[in-house]
Amino acid sequence: MADDKTTIKELLDCIAEFEAQRDWQQFHSPKNLAMGIAVETGELLELFQWLSTEESRKVVQDPAQMDRLREEMADIFCYLLNLAHVLNIDLSEAFYMKLQRNAQKYPPDKYRGKYKI
Repeated sequence: MADDKTTIKELLDCIAEFEAQRDWQQFHSPKNLAMGIAVETGELLELFQWLSTEESRKVVQDPAQMDRLREEMADIFCYLLNLAHVLNIDLSEAFYMKLQRNAQKYPPDKYRGKYKI
């Protein structure tokens, strides 16, 4: 599987089958899944906590660190997919709608190269 060959629907089906095989749906309330995202995001942040900006850019050169980052990102993504499934949110639609709103809110001619709003 790879990003250029896998659909979000395939990932949603995969995570749904995984949790169904373990009868975990009973634990996957929106509250619990949102909390799981927060916990896993904290674990991702911890990997960068004491790094400088430049050091954070160099993590790609450390295979062990990349493995840890990959795992934390996957954990966050699994929780997000589960939350989208439970709440019946189409992530592709939500993504494009948010991108359109942000494009209107932050026009390139006003915000190019600026990080402060």
